[in-house]
Formats: sequence, C-alpha cells, structure tokens
Amino acid sequence: IFEKTSTRTRISFDLAVKQLGGSSIILNQDEIHYGKGDETIKDTAKVLSQYADILMIRTDSHKNVDEFKKHLEIPIINGLTNQGHPCQVMSDILTFEELKGNIKGKTITWVGDGNNVANSFIEAAMKFEFKLRIACPKKYQPNKKIIKLAKKNKCELLITDDPYKAAKDSDCIMTDKWISMGDKGDKKKKKKILKKYQVNKKLMKHAKTDAIFMHCLPASREEEVTSEVMDGKQ
Repeated sequence: IFEKTSTRTRISFDLAVKQLGGSSIILNQDEIHYGKGDETIKDTAKVLSQYADILMIRTDSHKNVDEFKKHLEIPIINGLTNQGHPCQVMSDILTFEELKGNIKGKTITWVGDGNNVANSFIEAAMKFEFKLRIACPKKYQPNKKIIKLAKKNKCELLITDDPYKAAKDSDCIMTDKWISMGDKGDKKKKKKILKKYQVNKKLMKHAKTDAIFMHCLPASREEEVTSEVMDGKQ
C-alpha cells in the first residue's frame, strides 16, 4: 500500500518479490476504501490477511503501522513512516559494506534535517555498533524518545549543530532533502535555517580522504547537496 509517492521503494519491493518467485499487487491510497477513509484499518487488515502473505505499507503516520499490526494475521513491513524508514537504512548499510567493509566501528555522519531516516540510523547504530554523528539545528533534531533509547543502550551518538565537527574524519557523509513529503509549516524558513548544513566540497574535505557520500534520494541539488558532490568521485 502506497499512501505516499515513491520511486525507489516501489521499484525495489516490486522487483524483489518477483525475483524471489512471488507476485505483488500495488495499491495506491486513492484506489482503496481504507485510503479514502470509508473503511477502518481493522477491517482492511482482516481482509488483506485472507488474500496476501505479507503487507508492505508506506504511510505518513506511524500510528497506521501500529494499528495494522494489531489486526493483521500476516507480517507487515514498514516501507516508510513519519517516524522511520528502516528499509532505506538497511540498504544504506549494505551499500556501505559493499564499498567499505564491515560498518562496525566506522563513523557515519548525517547532516541536515533530523528526519525519519535519521531516526532509523540511530536505531541501526545501536544494532550494528557504528559511531553516528548527526549535525542538525536544535529545532530539527531526531525523535527524543529514540535519542533517549540510544543513550540508554550506550550508543556512540553525537548530536551537534556544527556540521564540520560532525564530518571530521568520518567514513561516510549522508544527507536527505530538507523539505520532506508532507512537510508542513514555513518551508522557506526551514531552508534558511538548514542552509549552513549543505554538503559541499568544503564539508567533504573534513571527512577522511577515502570517505563516501550517500543520499537516500530524491535530491534537491544545490540545496542539501551540491551537484559537484553528487556527481563527484566520492
């Protein structure tokens, strides 16, 4: 189920299930009763459990995933919520390890908005034991409950408003769009606040010489990242 638009997540899941010998049905929000608000999640979950083996959902509200979990008799995969994007982070870790080896003990730097992907990176840092530095303004820090959980689990997590401090000797620098899908509020003001968190050549020079740059896409070039970095060797 896609309540939010998607390019990579949609292609990835659709091709993956076919390559594994299965088949898929893709439902968009405006095509089903649940999406239009005239059927409850409970009733939708009971019906889907009779037809399908797995449900993957991409939704604005994390509460929807929790509600589906209560009533489904089949597994559910989080394809993105406003709280987290675990599949994105799993693919990022796989990509890092293909290029740089085991991520354990490595330093990963997240620069910009402390959004749902940043939340999932904190959870991943606890499990995969890598050092995580997040550079973001105080107003746009990750989820406080997830930060608290990380500290409780002795995660090597640094949250700072200084992007250069976060980037120093890093193995990988990552970022995401400043304005996410469904972002409400003053977008111009948010971009102005995040301007100093752009990933550019100057920032990349503070990381290790063999550091890589990663972006979960889609990108707004010349905002959160310059084309010089996006198209560069790193």
